[in-house]
Amino acid sequence: MSPSFQLFLFFATISSTTTAAAIGVNWGTTASHPLPAPKVVELLKSNNISKVKLFDADPLVLQALSGSHIGVTVGIPNSMLKSLNSSLKAAESWVHDNVTRYFSSGSNAVRIEYIAVGDEPFHLSYNDQFHPFVIGAAINIQTALSRANLASQMKVVVPCSYDIVQSESSLPSKGIFRTDLNKTMIELLTFLRKHHSPFFVTISPFISFHQNKNITLDFSLFKEGAHPRNDGRRTYKNTFDLSYDTVVTALSNVGFPEMDIVVSKIGWPTDGAANATSSIAGTFMKGLMDHFHSKSGTPLRLRELPLETYIFSLLDEDQRSIVAGNFERHWGLFTFDGQAKYRVGFGQGSKNPVNAQNVEYLPPKWCVVNNNKDLSNASARALDACSVADCTAISPGGSCFNISWPGNISYAFNSYYQQHDQRAGSCDFGGLGLITTVEPSVENCRFSIQLRTSHANSLSGSYFSQWMILLMVQGYLLLLNFR
Repeated sequence: MSPSFQLFLFFATISSTTTAAAIGVNWGTTASHPLPAPKVVELLKSNNISKVKLFDADPLVLQALSGSHIGVTVGIPNSMLKSLNSSLKAAESWVHDNVTRYFSSGSNAVRIEYIAVGDEPFHLSYNDQFHPFVIGAAINIQTALSRANLASQMKVVVPCSYDIVQSESSLPSKGIFRTDLNKTMIELLTFLRKHHSPFFVTISPFISFHQNKNITLDFSLFKEGAHPRNDGRRTYKNTFDLSYDTVVTALSNVGFPEMDIVVSKIGWPTDGAANATSSIAGTFMKGLMDHFHSKSGTPLRLRELPLETYIFSLLDEDQRSIVAGNFERHWGLFTFDGQAKYRVGFGQGSKNPVNAQNVEYLPPKWCVVNNNKDLSNASARALDACSVADCTAISPGGSCFNISWPGNISYAFNSYYQQHDQRAGSCDFGGLGLITTVEPSVENCRFSIQLRTSHANSLSGSYFSQWMILLMVQGYLLLLNFR
């Protein structure tokens, strides 16, 4: 990553005549060598990031947030929804262990604002796996908060993926909830309104652009010259407004026209696909923040901003599922080690970004292919490495896709070597690997050195199984690349 890429980031309250929108970030920890939680909290504070959304209740993360005064959304994984739905006692136990003990700690308390029940549990890819449990789990968590005298201090929400809505001809005025979800969404919205909680939903202009040939890049990036789309008397100039108003219409169609909306995820990846670059991501982020600062709102909600918006995400995560695409591991505003990726201005009050400080790395060593060996079996060895390590950057559209053979073999070897803490045996590959102290990075293709903090020794069987499945998805493209 070129050191000239910097992030000029402003996370502060954006005032509006009708509402106020706060900007926060999603902090995911699906990484083989995560940046230590205390350093992430330092990164948040040094960049004036006042709100963070978590995907679970990791004790190390919550302890690091203690006393930080950062507003926190604590997540409940989808895997827990069934038990929380079936047992109020389980919900009370979860609240005690993950909320009460951190919220009720005096000056060292964690400022918990939301409990997020599930992570996009209605996503199409899950079919109806979690549908029967979401509402019951939310109700039980709400009851548990009431019994702990915390219901007035925080709100229970359910983050929803954008694919909960559908629209004929992609027009906002035709927005409705998916037919299989209509009854469930009415139950959820009734619950949210009863407890004065907002509706959490993902808006993803990148995914919309990635999947819809009728949406142009300029339209996604808030470019002034983008061809507008007309919906009756309303004109849409960007994907964000189009998507947001589709959600607004869907809410109105089931009787909730005034429901507050929180954009729970929005961002642009920087690698792993065509048009996923730091430069384009910076353009998108600048366009988004300029749009918010204009206070123009959307055609259906004039001069009104989302109640809150959470950028996805703070850091890259090399173990995120890539079923949706290789870009899934590259959403971070910062690299995995806390280094800003790009520069984008957000108006008055902005400050230069502050990178993570005093980061501890493994020694400056890399694993590359030994060119003095017979490399006829090198591609097969690289595929084996990529079944476990992160090779998304060398897949089509990635930052390392164009490095020549056997440079791509070296990339795969090094990714495996770093993930396994530079252990000598992890650079063997049947005698084809060679440990070097000469950095092999080429132009924008970064051969990384991992952080000293490691989760590599505790990789679960489920992760290994997931990687084996992902190998099938990646295998063909990688095989072509390794030839």
